[in-house]
Amino acid sequence: MRQRFVIILMFLLAIVILIAINSFAYVQEEDKQDSETAPNRSSYNAGATGTRAFYDLLSESGYKVTRWREPSDRLLGAGGEKVATFVIIGRPALSIDENEAKGLLLWVQHGGRLVLIDRRPSEMLLPRSDGWEITTEFIGYPNFNIDPADQQQMTQDVKAARPMQPTPLTREVASVMPSRFYSEIKFFRATKDGNKDSENANASNNNDEEQAPSHLLSSKSGPSDLTPPAPVVHLSVGDKNLLLDYPHGRGRIVVLSDPFIVANDGINLQDNLQLAINLVSTNNGLIAFDEFHQGRGNTHNALVSYFSGTPILAIGGQIALLIVLILWTRGRRFARPLPLPRVDRRSTLEFVASMAELQERAKAFDLAIENIYGRTRRVLARYAGVEYNTSRKEIAARVAARSSLQAHSLETLMRQAEEAINGAPISERQSIQLVKRLREVENALGLRMRSRQVKQTAQNI
Repeated sequence: MRQRFVIILMFLLAIVILIAINSFAYVQEEDKQDSETAPNRSSYNAGATGTRAFYDLLSESGYKVTRWREPSDRLLGAGGEKVATFVIIGRPALSIDENEAKGLLLWVQHGGRLVLIDRRPSEMLLPRSDGWEITTEFIGYPNFNIDPADQQQMTQDVKAARPMQPTPLTREVASVMPSRFYSEIKFFRATKDGNKDSENANASNNNDEEQAPSHLLSSKSGPSDLTPPAPVVHLSVGDKNLLLDYPHGRGRIVVLSDPFIVANDGINLQDNLQLAINLVSTNNGLIAFDEFHQGRGNTHNALVSYFSGTPILAIGGQIALLIVLILWTRGRRFARPLPLPRVDRRSTLEFVASMAELQERAKAFDLAIENIYGRTRRVLARYAGVEYNTSRKEIAARVAARSSLQAHSLETLMRQAEEAINGAPISERQSIQLVKRLREVENALGLRMRSRQVKQTAQNI
C-alpha cells in the first residue's frame, strides 16, 4: 500500500511540474488590432471590422444562419442543397481559387444567391451576364491613421446613400451610411470585339433620370435578349453606384461595395441594419457566411481547434505519455505466473430471480403486484405527506397537487392494483400493463423505486 501511495504521489508531482513548465513556456500572442488596411471580416470577430453583431442578430431573430467552414465548391454537394444565400464579406484571408469560383458560380446558376460585400470583389466571382460586365473602382484608400472603431472618422464628409427605386433590397430603407472608403460599382455592355458599348458605357455615371433606362435592356434588343435583364442599381451616392444585383443562370449575384455597412461598428447607423437584413433574407432558406476563406475552415478536430494556441494540448499529450509508461512498467512480470483468482459466479440477486420464476409458474400475479404496489403506496404516501393507511383518494389528490399527474387516473390505478391484490381475476398481460403503469408513475415523480429496491435486496441477501 505504501508503495502504491509513493507511485501516486510521484505521478501527481510530475503532472504539477509539467503544468508549470508549459505555463511558463506558453506565450500568448497579442490580438491584432482591427484596421481598415488589414480588416478581419469574420463573423467570429467582435472587433470594429468584424461582422459578429450581424450574424448574432440574424441568429437571435429567427433566421436560419450557419458559418460555412468548408470550400465553397462543396455547395454543389448534399450540404449545399439547404443553402439559399451564400455571403462573402470583405477580401478573404485565403484567396478563392479558380476551381472554387467555378463551383460557386455553378451553384448560383442552379438557383443560388451569392452576396458579395467587398470594395474590390474577385473578378472570378463577377461573370458576364448577357454581355454585361461588372467592375469596381476605389474612390478613397484606407490609411493607417483611421480608427475603424471611430464612426465619425469612418464617415467623415460622406453623404448618405439613397435608394434608386423601390425593390426588395431597399424595402423599408430610407438612407444608408457608407464609409469614406466605399468603392464605385460600374457596369457596361461589352461589344463582340470586347470594347464598351458607347451607349451603355456611361450609364452608371449619369444622374438618376439618365441611369434608369440602363436598368433594362435597350428597346432595340430582340426577343431573345430580353430573357436575362441588365444589372439593377438599388443604392447610389450621388452618381456613384453602391449596390446592384444581376442574374446568373437561375440565381442572382448581389454586390455591395462597402463592408462597413454590415460591420460591427457601422451596422447601427441609419438604415444599415435593415439593408443588411434585406440582402441576405430575400430568399427563404439557409444563410451561409463564408468562414472557410476567413481562415476558419474545418481542417482540424473541433476539440483540437478549441484548444489550439493553448498549452492544454501539450499537457494532455505529456500526461497520456506518463500514463502509458506507468501501465507498461506495472504490466511487466518480475516473478512466476500466479493463477487467476476464482470469482464466485453466483449473483446476489439469484434469490429474487428464483422467486419471480416461481410466481410466474404458479400464476400468482396478485402476489407479484402486491410486492410492487406495497412499496409504491408507501412511497406515494410519503410523497403526499400522509400516513400509509390514508385513503387512496386523498393520497391521489395530494400527489396530483404536487405533480403533473391527474388525481383521477392515479386513484384508478391504485384501485385496480388493490382489487388485483384482493383476488380480482387478472391475466398475465393485464398484470404486466399494471406494473408498467406503476413504474411510469415512479418515473414521473422521480421516486426511482427500482434502483432503491435492488440496493436494499442486495444488502439483505
